Amino acid sequence: MVMSEKIAEVQDIKPINVVTWKDKLEAYKKRPLSLFLLIAVTLSAGITVAVLGALIIYILANGIMNLTPELFAWKYTTENVSMLPAIINTVLMTVLSLLIAVPIGICSAIYLVEYAKRGNKLVNVVRITTETLSGIPSIVYGLFGYLMFVIAFGWGLSFFGGALTLSIMVLPTIMRTTEEALLSVPDSYREGSFGLGAGRLRTIFKVVLPSAVPLEINIRQMFQGFHFRVFFRMIEPSRTDGHIHFRRIPE
Repeated sequence: MVMSEKIAEVQDIKPINVVTWKDKLEAYKKRPLSLFLLIAVTLSAGITVAVLGALIIYILANGIMNLTPELFAWKYTTENVSMLPAIINTVLMTVLSLLIAVPIGICSAIYLVEYAKRGNKLVNVVRITTETLSGIPSIVYGLFGYLMFVIAFGWGLSFFGGALTLSIMVLPTIMRTTEEALLSVPDSYREGSFGLGAGRLRTIFKVVLPSAVPLEINIRQMFQGFHFRVFFRMIEPSRTDGHIHFRRIPE
């Protein structure tokens, strides 16, 4: 009985930090500008969601009925216009480019943050160059890859040349994201690891990098629009791969 009475008393306790709609309306009466901004933001969000939903429904309604088995044939011809070779080629090229760019970008960021001296002019030049390269359009990278790997190196329309071009394109983004995540780790973590007798390499891989992974995820969520743009730039068919050919689809 005593326990049930205590549970009933706890359930009867009303939290003091709960704000009801009546309280919100009373607050908005004192601040009409806040009410106007709330309505404007809500309408903007609703319109955006409605337009996005309409586009998705329109694409699905007009696209699903036109899907045929010939679109997923293993061999591309001008008759079936198969998408499967292009999809497989895009996935393979994206994976290969990430296998090249991710280790180089992470190792470069580790050197800039953990090994280079603070205030080094070379580090500042590298950071400015990386930020500049992040804003270059993808067509410029494609032209560079064509001139460098196809013509200068004489590789022709090679798969590896396209992967290297995509690796160069996403490398600045990987470097900057990893560097910002490493810089966000407090120095007390490093000092504590050094105080326990761990070396620099062990501190980096056992303390700094595990602590930086959640921070890097948060940074990616903050700049998810930018990273989606980079991802869609990556999956664009490269002119240097020699596997994807476009033709005009008859009406």
